[in-house]
Amino acid sequence: MKPIVVFGTGEIAEVATYYFEKTVERQVTAFTVDAEFIKEHTFQGRPVVPLAEIAAAFPPSEYEGFVALSYAKMNVLRASKFTEMRQIGYKLTSYVSPRANIFTDAIGENCFILEDNTIQPFTRIGNNVTLWSGNHIGHHSTIEDNVFISSHVVVSGGVTIGHNSFLGVNSTVSDHVTIAPFNLIGAGVPIGDSTDAEGIYMLPFKAEKRAVPSTRLKKF
Repeated sequence: MKPIVVFGTGEIAEVATYYFEKTVERQVTAFTVDAEFIKEHTFQGRPVVPLAEIAAAFPPSEYEGFVALSYAKMNVLRASKFTEMRQIGYKLTSYVSPRANIFTDAIGENCFILEDNTIQPFTRIGNNVTLWSGNHIGHHSTIEDNVFISSHVVVSGGVTIGHNSFLGVNSTVSDHVTIAPFNLIGAGVPIGDSTDAEGIYMLPFKAEKRAVPSTRLKKF
């Protein structure tokens, strides 16, 4: 298989490089970012090339691309770089962990699917989707483009996750619910009904520090 040029020089690019090379024996040859964001000319011991120059240095006919970015700005930044890399001419590869349980062939480009994900039959995964570790994606569900699902999320059967949405750790989505585009679903939030576009759904409370220090507790 062709070696890979990764867009990004942050933590996700570092993690993606590890997974590609250590688990599926794909070689990452170089990194690229926009010229104004280059701080060092090497990353992980490999060259960092401005995006405007990457095709000349590492031709799309010989290399595949991968955009390794987070959910910043509701996944818009990752989506824009996905489009730019395609326009340059790169075929964007996906990473699917060999330790994931995958029962569908309908997985798009530039997906990042880590270990312990279970994706049931008749599920469709769009382009540029990240599934961090340990999620359940139920049968007949659709995850649209540019979605980021964190860890230990449960998506039940027949669900649609709208494009550019983010689902936080331990959130759950009930059967046949539609998450509208550009939704932010917070950590631990249960979604039982379909949502509105650009909605933010967060639990009303979070843990607060107690006034008594832990060293004064008698039962611990």
